[in-house]
Amino acid sequence: MLILLVLVTIPFWIFLILLWYVKQFRYIRAFKRIPGPTPWPIVGNALEFTSLNDVIPKMVEWKQKYGNLYRMIIGYVPPNLIICDYKFVEFLLSSNVVLGKSLIYNFVHRWLGKGLLTSTGIHWKKHRKIITPAFHFKILENFIDVFEKNSNILIKTLENEVNSKSFDVYPYIKLMALDIICETALGTEINAQLDKESKYASSVEDLCSLVIKRGINIVYKLEFLYQRTNLYKQELQALDVLHSTTQSVIKNKKAKMGNSSVTDETENEYGIKKKLAFLDLLLQSTIDGRPLSDAELQDEVSTFMFAGHDTTASAISFVLYNLSLYPDIQNKVVMEQKLIFSDNFDRTCSYSDLNEMKYLEAVIKESLRLFPSVPMIGRMHDEDIEFDGIKIPAGTPLIIFIYGLMRDPKHFPEPEKFNPNRFLVKGEGNHSPFSYIPFSAGPRNCLGQKFAMLEMKSAISKVIRRYELLPADPVHELLLSLEITLRSSNGIKIRIRERKQ
Repeated sequence: MLILLVLVTIPFWIFLILLWYVKQFRYIRAFKRIPGPTPWPIVGNALEFTSLNDVIPKMVEWKQKYGNLYRMIIGYVPPNLIICDYKFVEFLLSSNVVLGKSLIYNFVHRWLGKGLLTSTGIHWKKHRKIITPAFHFKILENFIDVFEKNSNILIKTLENEVNSKSFDVYPYIKLMALDIICETALGTEINAQLDKESKYASSVEDLCSLVIKRGINIVYKLEFLYQRTNLYKQELQALDVLHSTTQSVIKNKKAKMGNSSVTDETENEYGIKKKLAFLDLLLQSTIDGRPLSDAELQDEVSTFMFAGHDTTASAISFVLYNLSLYPDIQNKVVMEQKLIFSDNFDRTCSYSDLNEMKYLEAVIKESLRLFPSVPMIGRMHDEDIEFDGIKIPAGTPLIIFIYGLMRDPKHFPEPEKFNPNRFLVKGEGNHSPFSYIPFSAGPRNCLGQKFAMLEMKSAISKVIRRYELLPADPVHELLLSLEITLRSSNGIKIRIRERKQ
């Protein structure tokens, strides 16, 4: 019976292999000059990834073996071009033509729809235009009190970890970042730090890991097969939590605005309410003379909620981890804080205080270089393009491997060394603009990078003024995992103790 089954299925497998080669032939011919790992028929290089922990190490290994431009095939889709080449990165990110997103972004469409992160073309340009004013510095400086309030809650919740051997700091930071983004962007308090079992936060984590699992698994890539798996059921459950939360916030905000004929909020010189939230801006905006639909509102709010808390939480956690490992650098950060808060080390932080934190900013930038919150981004193009004599067929997924790019010794000497001086005005670094892109660059750069930097400075300043950061005991080595944002699957562990004034 087994022999018969094998004989019957042989033609089917031959057909699949031939179909795979036909589909890949155009790209294989175009990329014959580009090296890369040898693919297996049908599965390509997918078998190299047994878990999310394999993605970053394997891509780094291939970069070292094949150089700053190599190909990688996952399943039956066109080969991915993995790009760490500076000139190629500059070409792509400065382009006003190659603005589409790669295939993996399709896996977040049920979650983020056509929000700013995933949309393309005219839709993206129009939405980007109406969202940009939400990040004017006159708006951002009014959120400092929100940063301060939620950082104070963080300090209080961390008291339980004082003098413990080690603890994972990421869960604490994640909930703080979620509280901040909800209050600043939506004008809504959810008190996630006080409700540590936040379904919203856990649902975001589930979806982030799910997207990458689909990206490296050839079965999950096929929608009709994926919808018959438990992973799909998990996605629907997570989406129910996220979308119901978003819809509730939008509904309540609409009702509040509809019932308010007079407001006691002042307007600044730009004619914008003092604490105008991101959602308020969307509700007051029009596209082609019409207000945004409920679906458009949900897509943009969902995108901002994800991008505004998950990436920042990752960044802050890695900064605290790095400071725990380098006491000399931590001491320099503390000295800067003492100069800024010379009148009262525990006082409330102001907007001007944050702008004075130049050394802390350099520390944050160096931590982002080594541990970028978004370690890779993807681009797609509708027409054939050419770079450096290489003709790239339309539809090729172009993956900019940010993690690999920012550890290139050509641009960052001793790239594995944690050295904030690279980012000081009179420091040791002279890196090129497109070699350091933790917030991407060009037309599709991150709109929220100034917001993120202010939030990171505020939270880290508060923590470092209250606690001394120490390495975990026993020594903790990060196990980096790609889940859209960069994570450590075994936690980001540190120790803390009360700082002596």
